[in-house]
Amino acid sequence: MSSLSATIQDIFNEPGCAKNANKSDVERKKGCTKQLQPGAAAGGCAFDGAKIALQPFTDVAHLIHGPIACEGNSWDNRGAASSGASIWRTSFTTDMTETDVVFGGEKRLYNAIKEIIRKYNPAAVFVYQTCVPAMIGDDIDVVCKAASRKFRKPVIPINAPGFVGSKNLGNKLAGEALLEHVIGTEEPDYTTPYDINMIGEYNLSGELWQIKPLFDELGIRILSCISGDGRYQEVASSHRARAAMLVCSKSMINVARRMEERYRIPFFEGSFYGIQDSSASLREIAQLLVRRGAPEDLIERTEAVIAREEARAWAAIRQYKSRFGGKRALLITGGVKSWSVLAALQEAGLELVGTSVKKSTEEDKERIQELMGLDAHMIEDISAREMYKMLKDARADIMLSGGKSQFVALKAAMPWLDINQERSHAYLGYVGIVKLVEEIDKALFNPIWEQLRQPAPWEAFCKNTHSDPMAQAAESASCPTPAERARRSKRICFCKRVDLGTLEDAIRSHRLTTVREIRQKTNASGGCGACKSRIRHILASIRESSAPDMLDAAE
Repeated sequence: MSSLSATIQDIFNEPGCAKNANKSDVERKKGCTKQLQPGAAAGGCAFDGAKIALQPFTDVAHLIHGPIACEGNSWDNRGAASSGASIWRTSFTTDMTETDVVFGGEKRLYNAIKEIIRKYNPAAVFVYQTCVPAMIGDDIDVVCKAASRKFRKPVIPINAPGFVGSKNLGNKLAGEALLEHVIGTEEPDYTTPYDINMIGEYNLSGELWQIKPLFDELGIRILSCISGDGRYQEVASSHRARAAMLVCSKSMINVARRMEERYRIPFFEGSFYGIQDSSASLREIAQLLVRRGAPEDLIERTEAVIAREEARAWAAIRQYKSRFGGKRALLITGGVKSWSVLAALQEAGLELVGTSVKKSTEEDKERIQELMGLDAHMIEDISAREMYKMLKDARADIMLSGGKSQFVALKAAMPWLDINQERSHAYLGYVGIVKLVEEIDKALFNPIWEQLRQPAPWEAFCKNTHSDPMAQAAESASCPTPAERARRSKRICFCKRVDLGTLEDAIRSHRLTTVREIRQKTNASGGCGACKSRIRHILASIRESSAPDMLDAAE
């Protein structure tokens, strides 16, 4: 059992990482030794990443060892779906207090594991280390080993305290825990030549279920999905798969590569977003399985399914392509979606003005260039201000992003569609691309956007020109500049809290000529009377600049 620091170093030295792929054999063994920088966890800590990666295992109890606040990462907001047990949605925490910090929390953790097993009898218990118990020295490995031996139940330590790094590092630490404690520990009930693993697929909004019927038709069995709608026994026996598909290399390349190294399970990175990518992934899976011993007719049957599904999908989105002519989209996401969703949008007839690559690998960027050409606009990082300007200047007609960016689009009065983990719709596969196109069409042509872009009544009033000086004065009052607002807000009568703008408006609208009349209308000078001289001066100034009819009335 390696230490946490050694495990992290191994992750940075991952030979399968895109940054290490083009290095020499000697340099590749050195790997990526770049140290973590302060602030690396700003987008989510390592604990958050580990919990995100593993919580979709549905028959497992996920226990957070730490203060109760650490349990507030709210997996439900990410929309993973389950076809089986629901214990994964129950929040378990040791709820450490100040007393535990002083005396240690290992006994509290052991009792929590005992209570969970007694009440819920899960297939396994995953124990997540957080910052506080890690800093005081709680050894969750020892506690988990003792509890597993005592209760005859797998109790798996997930050593990913938040302070060690970013969310992505947490994803990989979760994978390391599976490799060390879970994968290869059980045997499947039976095996077939068509068994595959799906790695880095989280079944968001039930997306995996849009592809599974095609697998079932072809006889392909998902032996294990890591981790969407997954089961503990499935991942424990996943070492018997014949091939694997890596959905998100940014999160679990270490799992796919080491399973290939240990168990000779070949893998490829693919995507089921869009028509062409879905077809390419199905072909690659079929070819890998045939090379591993599956009947050769699998390739022919796969081509027949692809031809049928492509024809249906193209027919369904054909009606939208003419509506999308000239429409431009801005894609703010990351990882595999930076190129896979991009390809789907291009199939729908949209022009891409840019795609974010902050969380993308070098291989992801190469695929983007293949899709968008040499003029590909890859955005490493974009501020909310720049995003707003791009939308406001009409350089994009719709933005597809995560929920954190939606208010930028709403402020710019531009359509927005959720494409990240929190989305409510599934966009995977041939059925998914049709749903994505439908949702884009609804967003683009919703009449609310045209209404929101209309100028407000006061803005329209400001654009009108008036020849009447009284109307010009009213216009100036209703549409003041910042300097004019500051001038009009100047306090004249402190006793009754009357400002200059109120006095000017009353004098002009009611044609007031004396301090007494002003007091009757505004209550100014109704206190100590010290403001009378200021009011007389305002009256004199308005008399000098007013229309002749007002001057006549004043005389």
